[in-house]
Amino acid sequence: MATDYGQGYGQGYGLDTRPEHSGGAEKRRHRLPAALRAPVEGRTWRELAYVLLSLPISILLFVYAVTMVSLGAGLLVTFLGVPVLAAALAGCRGFGAVERARARGLLRLEVAEPEPLRMKRQGFMAWIGAVLKSGASWRALLYAVLQLPWAVLSFVVTVNVWLLGWSLLTYPLWFWVFPVYAGQEGIQLYGDEHHRIYLDNPFEITVTALIGLLFTLATPWIVRALTMVDRLMVHGLLGPSRLATRVVELESDRGVVVDTAAADLRRIERDLHDGAQARLVALAMDLGLAKEKLREDPRVAAQMVDEAHGEVKTALQELRDLARGIHPAVLTDRGLDAALSAVASRCRVPVQVEVDLTERPAPAIEGIAYFTVSELLQNISKHARATWAAVEVWRTENRLMLQVVDNGVGGADVSGGSGLSGLAERLDAVDGVLVVDSPSGGPTRVTAELPWRAERVR
Repeated sequence: MATDYGQGYGQGYGLDTRPEHSGGAEKRRHRLPAALRAPVEGRTWRELAYVLLSLPISILLFVYAVTMVSLGAGLLVTFLGVPVLAAALAGCRGFGAVERARARGLLRLEVAEPEPLRMKRQGFMAWIGAVLKSGASWRALLYAVLQLPWAVLSFVVTVNVWLLGWSLLTYPLWFWVFPVYAGQEGIQLYGDEHHRIYLDNPFEITVTALIGLLFTLATPWIVRALTMVDRLMVHGLLGPSRLATRVVELESDRGVVVDTAAADLRRIERDLHDGAQARLVALAMDLGLAKEKLREDPRVAAQMVDEAHGEVKTALQELRDLARGIHPAVLTDRGLDAALSAVASRCRVPVQVEVDLTERPAPAIEGIAYFTVSELLQNISKHARATWAAVEVWRTENRLMLQVVDNGVGGADVSGGSGLSGLAERLDAVDGVLVVDSPSGGPTRVTAELPWRAERVR
């Protein structure tokens, strides 16, 4: 399993190929703090538009859902109730697609489509059954019912706070309307039969504007808090369920495992064909020639047999190395500590190995841990230009932790389709995680996390 991940690893390990100035990578620095620029930011206006649109859309969606479901429930005594109920759920799924698009455009919320309808056969009845059995359909219906009361609350709060803030903030610009057209000196703050208080002098007008400024600055954060609930509703009710997401992840991981296994089989076949098999064929030919020379020239035959003996040793060593790459015997017999110590002894730099495990993990997890460390140490030997390295293995609750550290030149990068990204994909296939911390100039710290499954006792 000695896959060479050096191409991508070395790209980051020794040579920093990233451009000096990345155009869109760095966030633009703002002179004003977020609290002051929030009222005029595009995000605030998009969220405000989302809240304002939510009310009419939620009314339409609520009326459709309640009407169709009530009609379908009322007709259940006849056959017509079932297709009407299915049509209601299908319409809610369609509205859900519109809501996901609206959230994507205004809230910048990316929500994947829910799981598709699973029909075992074609036909109208099969479609009705698939719609009624789909959890996404019922979640869309629940969204249609819950969205209306929340949209009303969000609309009322947002409109009132937003209008109050901007009207008070701009009061110095329009307070003259009261004495000219309303016949009073300004906004009436208090009044009864004997006494009235108006906001009409410069001090009161200034205080009113300052209060309006506070409301104006607070409005974006209030709207953001309200739309956070919308985000949760759209994501939780209109997106794929956790089970469906997990199924997609497992299907993807299964594809990675199958591809990896196929690549390993091709590598083993290539190594056998180009290495040990070719050497054994040549050895058989040499022994045949030595057999023919045995009577004519015993000395030459003995020399050829001696050379064949050396070829046998070389072939055995190649087969031993190939077997170690498939699954080393020391790992099966003595566990990770001894196996990783053997790998460390073959590394070009001194490696300190520390394994703190009270019991052995499952063979599959143990094998993945071994080959992960083995490949990382190979990359250190080839690309890190380090003078020492360290390997630590320990268990934390239900996770097996691996850490490989070296003092090389750094710059290792797991992105960009590098060898490290391939190793990360292999770990992800078993719910593992690979984290690389490798600043330019070093040191490099690679941490791998694998699920812990104890070895089964037979």
